[in-house]
Amino acid sequence: MLDFSDPSFAEFFATELDVDIDDPIYAEHGGSKGKRLRCFLQKVDDAAAVRTLQALWEHRTELLTRTGQPDPVPNAEGRYLSLVAKLSGQPSAINGEPPRPASDWRLLGELRNELVQIASLQPHERGYAFEAFLKRSFDMAGLTAREPFRNVGEQIDGSFLLGEETYLLEAKWHSLPTGVADLHVFHGKLEQKAAWARGLFVSYNGFTAEGLVAFGAGKRLVCMDGRDIYDALDRHIPLKAVLERKVRRAAETGHPFIAVKDLFGQQTAGGQR
Repeated sequence: MLDFSDPSFAEFFATELDVDIDDPIYAEHGGSKGKRLRCFLQKVDDAAAVRTLQALWEHRTELLTRTGQPDPVPNAEGRYLSLVAKLSGQPSAINGEPPRPASDWRLLGELRNELVQIASLQPHERGYAFEAFLKRSFDMAGLTAREPFRNVGEQIDGSFLLGEETYLLEAKWHSLPTGVADLHVFHGKLEQKAAWARGLFVSYNGFTAEGLVAFGAGKRLVCMDGRDIYDALDRHIPLKAVLERKVRRAAETGHPFIAVKDLFGQQTAGGQR
C-alpha cells in the first residue's frame, strides 16, 4: 500500500493522525495494511475518515511528485474529491466512533513536566529519577521496558523491545555533554552480548560533536538526548515512532545520533506545522 512498510504505516498513523492503527479492533478482517485501513474506515466516524483520506492523499501526491511516476489510477483526484465530499456532506454513521488515539496527550504532558522537574533535583537524585522516568516513558509506548539490572561486573540501566529487537539502555545525566569514552564503554558492553542485541544511549545533556565523530559510524547503538525527549513529548510524537525513525536513519546513514527536529522537522502528531 503506497510505499509503506508495516512499521512506517503504523508510524504514519501515529504521527499524522494520532491513531493506533495496530489496535486489534482494526484487524478483524486480516492484518494486512489494506485490510486494516478498510476496517478502520468502516469503524470510525466520517470526520475521522475524511482526515485519514486527506492525510493519505497528501502522502500519495508527495510520493508521486518525488518519484516522478505518472498516476496509475484513472481520474484518481476526481474520485478522491467525490468520496471526501460525500463523507463531509453526510452525518456520521450511527455506529461510527472516533478512533482510539495512539497517545494519551494528558500523560505526555505529565511526562514532559516531570522531565523538567527532574532538572531541579540534586545531582545524586537525578540519575535514579531519570531512569525511572525513562522506564515509565517506555512502558507508556508499549516497549516492554525492564528496570536496571546487574550482570557480573557491570550495570545495565534497563532494556526494552522495539519490534523484534532487544535494546539495552544506557542513561546519563551529566552536567556536560557525553564524550567518546562513555560511548565506547557502552558499545563494549553490547559487544559482549548476543549478536542481535542493540543499544540506546540517552544523554540528557547531549553528546559532544568531537565524541560522535571519534566514535564513528556503523555501530550497534543509537543516541538520544534530553532535547529529543522533550520535543517528542511536547509535540505529541510517540516515543516508539521516534526510536523507529532513529534506527532507520542510523541504518541508512551510519550515524548514531540525529536529532528529533531533523528527523521530523516541524511536524506534530496532529499534523499541524
